[in-house]
Amino acid sequence: MMRAEILDIKALETIVAKMINVIEISQSQIFDIAENARKEYIRMQIELQETKSQVNELIQTVDKMEKVEKQTRLRLAEVSRDFSRFTEEHIREAYENAKNIQIQLSVLREKETNLRQRRDELERRIKSVEEIVKKAEALMSQVGMMLKFISGNLQDVSDKLNEYQKRQQLGWWVIQAQEDERKRVAREIHDGTAQSLTNIFLRLEYCEKMWELNVDRVRQELIELKEVVRENLQDLRKIIFDLRPQALDDLGLIPTLKRYITDYEERYHLPVRLITLGPERRLESYLEVALFRLIQEALTNIRKHAQASDVSVKIEISRDFVTAQIKDNGRGFDLEAVQNRAHDSYGLIHMRERVELIGGEFSINTLPGQGTEVLARIPFNKRKHQSPYKPVPVL
Repeated sequence: MMRAEILDIKALETIVAKMINVIEISQSQIFDIAENARKEYIRMQIELQETKSQVNELIQTVDKMEKVEKQTRLRLAEVSRDFSRFTEEHIREAYENAKNIQIQLSVLREKETNLRQRRDELERRIKSVEEIVKKAEALMSQVGMMLKFISGNLQDVSDKLNEYQKRQQLGWWVIQAQEDERKRVAREIHDGTAQSLTNIFLRLEYCEKMWELNVDRVRQELIELKEVVRENLQDLRKIIFDLRPQALDDLGLIPTLKRYITDYEERYHLPVRLITLGPERRLESYLEVALFRLIQEALTNIRKHAQASDVSVKIEISRDFVTAQIKDNGRGFDLEAVQNRAHDSYGLIHMRERVELIGGEFSINTLPGQGTEVLARIPFNKRKHQSPYKPVPVL
C-alpha cells in the first residue's frame, strides 16, 4: 500500500514537472511577445513624433501657400478686368502663375492629408500595441503565480498536509499579498517611471536630431528634461517608501505614520487626524510593520471608495495591548454583501488575516451612509504562545 502511494506521488511529480516545463516555455514566449511589443511601441512613438513634426511644418507651408494662391488669384482677376492696361502676355503670365500655385497647393494638401492619416493610424496602432504589452504583462504575472502554486515538494506536502493545513492557508494569503504588491509596484513603475523614461528617450532622440539645426531649442529641451528626471526621482523615492519605509526601522511607527499621513494629505487633499494615546515608544518590529501596513491599506481603501471628508487614525499603546482605529465619515458599505463578493473583499480579508496572524482581534463597523471604522487590537505577548506553528513573516 505504501509502495503504491510512493509510486503515485512520483508519477504526480513527473506530471507536475512536465507541466512546469511547459508553463516556463510559455512564460518565456509571453516575455518575448511583450519585449517585441515594447520595441515596436518605442519605434512607433519615434515615428509618430517625426510625423507630427512633419504635419506641423506642412500646415505652416500650406498656410503660406494659400496666401500666395490668394494673391495670384487677385492678380489674375485684376489683369483680366483691365485689358487696356495689361497685354495678353501679362494675362497669360498671371494665369500660368495662378495655375502653378494651385497645383502646388493641391499637392501639398494631399500630402498633408496623407500625413494626418499616417499620424492617426500610428496613434491607433500605438494604443493597440500598448494593450498587447499590458495583457502580456498581466498574463506573465498569472503564469508566475501558477508556477509558484504548483512547484514544490509534493511528498512533503502529502506528509504534512493535515499538520500545516491552517498554516498553508495563511501562507497563501501572504504569497497573494506579495504578488499583489509586486504587481502594484510593477504597475506604478510601468505607468509612471517607465513611461516617463520612454518620453525622455524620445526627447533625447529629438535633441540629437536638432543639435545641428537649433541649439537654443535643444538647450531648452535639456532644461525641461532635467525637471522630468527630478520628478522621476521623487516617484521612485515614493515607490521605495511604499515598499519598506526606512523611517519605520530608524524612527518607529508614530514618526513614520506622521510622515506618511503628511504625504497622503498633500497628494490626495484629504485631511487625516493622527491621535496617539499612551507612551510613544518603539514596538517590536513585526508589530510596527503590521500596524503600518494595516493603516496604509485602510487609508488606501478610504481614498478609493469612501468619498470621505474627514478621517482619523488613533493609536493607543497600553501595557498589554496596542490598538489602532481608522475611522472616516464616508459613504460606508454593506459589509455582509461585500464579504460575499470575493473580488471585493480580498483587501478586508487580507487586513483581518494580517492582524489575526499575530494573535490580534480585528473588526469593521460600517453601514451605508454612516462611515466606516476599522479596529485592530493586538497583544504584545500573545504571539509567543498563540500558535504551535512558526510565525509567518508579516509583509
